[in-house]
Amino acid sequence: MHRSIHVDFLPWRTGKHHFHCLWDLISLGVVYYQRKKQLSSLEKKAVNDMFVILSDVWLDNPENVHMCYLVEKTMEKLAVVLDGYDSVEVVPSLFVLMGNFCSRPCNLAFSSFEELRSQFGKLGEMIAARSRLKEHSRFLFIPGPDDAGPSKALPRCALPKYLIEELQKHIPNAIFVSNPCRVKFYTQEIVFFRQDLLYRMRRSCLIPPTTEETSDPFEHLVATITHQSHLCPLPLTIRPIIWNYDHCLRLYPTPHTVCHLEYDL
Repeated sequence: MHRSIHVDFLPWRTGKHHFHCLWDLISLGVVYYQRKKQLSSLEKKAVNDMFVILSDVWLDNPENVHMCYLVEKTMEKLAVVLDGYDSVEVVPSLFVLMGNFCSRPCNLAFSSFEELRSQFGKLGEMIAARSRLKEHSRFLFIPGPDDAGPSKALPRCALPKYLIEELQKHIPNAIFVSNPCRVKFYTQEIVFFRQDLLYRMRRSCLIPPTTEETSDPFEHLVATITHQSHLCPLPLTIRPIIWNYDHCLRLYPTPHTVCHLEYDL
């Protein structure tokens, strides 16, 4: 009979080391080496480039009075944010809007898809009214865990075409991607992930994390994700994963930045 004295993660190594070792494996070798100096030079000049990241942009009109108030406030605040960035000297390079885009889960009981489609159209009108943002910024839409889609399993596919058609009429270059997704910014790789992971991780925790170094649960979550090189290190019974696409959740080689957003009301 064996008894474990100590359980720990494998040593964490920076993405720089991984990229040097795995050029051909990640299919970036030829392109990257040819353009490395050019991209590095452009990146140094892009000191004014910035990303604006927003999560849980509720667009629906819920029946609950309290939730309806929050949705109205969301649209009002979003207009203020867009006005503010439209007036700056250099507009943001990228706006990342992450779900959930509805205050209620879009499941079989949800019956307001037509209304949600209309609200996406209004969002498109709101963006198109800011001419500088429409012309010089890109808009990236990432679905949340409860947004409409064929499956709740990870990775989540992009928002259904039916919901976004009206928005695309106003913003033809809007980008609708999966959750998670990866963005290449010159020489840097950025991973965006929208999932309420901390709650599930704490419920599935067999051994309480030590508080010697930190008592912040989010720091423990970050350590778990980075050391295991996976965005969702949970059993499939708790968080289903489409096995053929599990590689989309892997963080090996380690990206330069992981932007993981959770909902906390």
